[in-house]
Amino acid sequence: MNDRLPSTDPSSAARRRLLRQGAALGAAGLAVPWLAGAAHAQEADLAPYRSAKINWRQVEGESIAVAVIPASYFDHLGTLLPQFEALTGIKVRIEKVPPGQIRQKATLDLSSRTGTYGTHAADPMYYPLYVANKWVDPLDKYLDDASLTDPAWFRYDDILKAWRDADSIGGKPYGIPYDGEVTVQVYRKDLYDAKGLKPAATLDELVANAKALHDPANRLYGLALRGFAGAGQNMYIYPSLLKGFGGGWFKGKDVVVNSPEAVQALEWYVNTLSQYAPPAVRNWNWPDIADAFSQGTLGCYIDAHSSAAVITNPEKSKVAGKIGYARWPKGPRDKCVTSIWNWGFPINAALPEKAKKATWLFITWATSAETQARTSWKSAGAAKRSGINRLSLWKSPEFADAMKGAGDNFIQAALDSLEQDTDVEWRPRVPQWPAIGETMATGIQAALVGQKKPKAALDEAQARIAQLMKG
Repeated sequence: MNDRLPSTDPSSAARRRLLRQGAALGAAGLAVPWLAGAAHAQEADLAPYRSAKINWRQVEGESIAVAVIPASYFDHLGTLLPQFEALTGIKVRIEKVPPGQIRQKATLDLSSRTGTYGTHAADPMYYPLYVANKWVDPLDKYLDDASLTDPAWFRYDDILKAWRDADSIGGKPYGIPYDGEVTVQVYRKDLYDAKGLKPAATLDELVANAKALHDPANRLYGLALRGFAGAGQNMYIYPSLLKGFGGGWFKGKDVVVNSPEAVQALEWYVNTLSQYAPPAVRNWNWPDIADAFSQGTLGCYIDAHSSAAVITNPEKSKVAGKIGYARWPKGPRDKCVTSIWNWGFPINAALPEKAKKATWLFITWATSAETQARTSWKSAGAAKRSGINRLSLWKSPEFADAMKGAGDNFIQAALDSLEQDTDVEWRPRVPQWPAIGETMATGIQAALVGQKKPKAALDEAQARIAQLMKG
């Protein structure tokens, strides 16, 4: 192994070694369908990474497995793996696991300490569970190790603070964000202009706008919010309402979900969807909402900024070019709270030391500014990734140019939300979250479909959660 820092102008021997690796990677790519056709790594491809003052090849020969969900933003990363393998000599096996299964599969691997995955696309709400059981490593020791991280090159602080905070516990990072999102108000600018409406600054204004546009006889509904039951579905929307109504999740150290503010927030959710949303919305997830909006049947919705890729697709959307964006409206307590979401990469604590180093090199490569750009505006294809993790890239002219087709105020609405409207305690960050999230989701949907009154639904959820917290 070559222990010296890699040069940006490698010797002839290094060039020959790189060519041999490129040939080997090309053969391997033929055996892996999602890497088929990936270009061989060239010297120019690797130069931006070699400017980092670390030895990328310090654990060459190591192999790691990485679990991700089937999504275009991870597919983009997969096409670049030959570059990482040529840079480091580390072999990476990507395993695609559906979103509904990756949390369970990762938890099983971590809890059994089998070390199957070096890292995985981690739900930020699972870090309290991981950390409480010491299943993942604190990452400050990797960030502070000059042999593994060049701080001037990696620029950890450039990663969006909201997502860094979401992947940290007790002030220590346990995951590095790769791709994320923020919830924003998405509206039909043409319909708003025709009626003299402005994007809502408050929830009252949101309801007034929905009422002004609501015309179900002509298949136009005023507003939609996710109603589908799930810790990442209706419990992705309700927490922002709770915070907007001045509510919280704790009374002292106890999780309390049936406070007066919680009941008011759920009543607003139920009443607004009942009056101005399509009847089926109670079982809709974000793709259903984005599809309905793209077909021209919704005046407004609030959901992830990344849904813009669906509603602006000219081949499928009837409303492309007629879309505007704004922040979450403020609630009665003058609070505007958006979601905090990202897929981040932790390090499995059960790995041997060399595998941990290999995993860290993969994580820093994948989350670096250069790779983020290469998986966004520098990537092939019409749809450019909008969930990039770095503030400098969000503010770059290249990203602005790539997102110009998304609609009016897209980048500014998302950035303002990320910088001004985030609350890391948006959902209760406790080890018992998986069970709490599902319990709350069931209660919320029971209220949305009319099976229970909001207070009764939350009282029942409270009783179950109190038992969970005792266990």
